[in-house]
Amino acid sequence: MARALLRRALSLTPAAWPGLPAFSSSATAAVAPLRSPFNDHLLRLLRSEISYISDRRPPNRPPTSFKSFAVEDRPGEQWVRLRAAHRGAEEIKIDATLFDGAAEPGPDASLFHRVEALEQGPRLHLSLIVEVARADRVLGFICSAWPDDLAVRHVVTLRGAGAAAGDRSGRDFAKLEPAEREAVKKFLQEREVDAELAEFLHDYVANKEKMELLQWLKTVESFVEK
Repeated sequence: MARALLRRALSLTPAAWPGLPAFSSSATAAVAPLRSPFNDHLLRLLRSEISYISDRRPPNRPPTSFKSFAVEDRPGEQWVRLRAAHRGAEEIKIDATLFDGAAEPGPDASLFHRVEALEQGPRLHLSLIVEVARADRVLGFICSAWPDDLAVRHVVTLRGAGAAAGDRSGRDFAKLEPAEREAVKKFLQEREVDAELAEFLHDYVANKEKMELLQWLKTVESFVEK
């Protein structure tokens, strides 16, 4: 009996129920689908993170220069470029990566130094390629930039006398004679490629990574909202 009544109710048209509005198929099709609970939860997480970064530790406006260098930001890219002219006769170009590694305590480090390293946080590293062009000669220097130090790893003659075809590895800085190493350091310091530059780049890259993260979160938020 109950089943018969249910079938009867479902078969009735809206006209059979006076006072109730009739809904057309077109009106039903215009109703937007509900967002899934998962998407709602994801949006809350995204907006919380965006709000935290924007309100509590917002990125700064990136500087456009450092000493004699002009800084070329690359939004969305994993590197930054600096350019400078030295004494009107040289062009200096520096390409710096974002953070690409961190120092870890050695296998023989004491427990005290291991705990100290954990408390201070990672000592981050980024890589530099420095090119110094003068007339028809280009010298290259592959360097490691730490928060408070800049270390040369390789010296390369990219163009001009001494350049080897197809050889981009160059000479290992650690294997140079002491006098040669000092000459290379002085050469770079005279062109403001030194520990101060390394410190600036670490601050710049940390701010850039924060800007890139914030933009990425906003892009994902916009995508999920659609």
